[in-house]
Amino acid sequence: MTPVTVAAGAKLTWALRITGVRDDGYHLIDAEMIGLDLHDVVTIDPAGSGLTVTGPFAAGVPTDAGNLVARALDLAGATAAVAVDKRIPPGGGLGGGSTDAAAVLRWAGYDASAAGLARAATIGADVPFCLVGGRARVRGIGEIVDPLPHLDRMVTLVVPPLAVSTPAAYRTWDELGGPAADGPNDLEPAALAVEPRMVWWRDAIGDRLGVAPVLAGSGATWFVEGGHQDALGDLVDEGAEVIVARAVPAAS
Repeated sequence: MTPVTVAAGAKLTWALRITGVRDDGYHLIDAEMIGLDLHDVVTIDPAGSGLTVTGPFAAGVPTDAGNLVARALDLAGATAAVAVDKRIPPGGGLGGGSTDAAAVLRWAGYDASAAGLARAATIGADVPFCLVGGRARVRGIGEIVDPLPHLDRMVTLVVPPLAVSTPAAYRTWDELGGPAADGPNDLEPAALAVEPRMVWWRDAIGDRLGVAPVLAGSGATWFVEGGHQDALGDLVDEGAEVIVARAVPAAS
């Protein structure tokens, strides 16, 4: 087999409800997720081994056995050298590690049945959606993925120079008594409690656009529908990435 290069698209959690907590502590969700044309580039060479990460957002990305790509190879029972050109900002809730892992699983011919998605969720809750792609309703702990019709959406992403730990956000949601948010993301109040500096970014976006942004999952990315790069471009001077992206349908 010759090396294969594929685009691994980011995911955006458009809406998120937390519906319960399992006995093992995992939270149950009911979410709408969409795939974006923002993507990493993943090159897979079955004749080699090891993981390398380059690109504008390579800094700090682990290349050891803890990386989701390495875990995906283990799950698929495959070996390969994988090179990732990192174009999705990490730590923003955009599923960069999960979509890289999903790209490897697809290359390996991984079983994307319901049982296969359940196994994929054991390496990362967003991996099942990234395997399916497009637009979907996602439930359980992420393993139940029901495709929805594609909607041609454009979004502006603001990724501040912050990171929010997803486990910490869910833990704080528990400590707050499991609040339901007024907006579309139940995890937003907990994420803001974990990282209060996120409030400044929310308000800065709202002041410039006159509409409140939505937090993507546990953050730290905020998003608004439409193309607003010009109106929000000055936030780059504050250290943010401002990215306009489009929703993409699932690969046929």
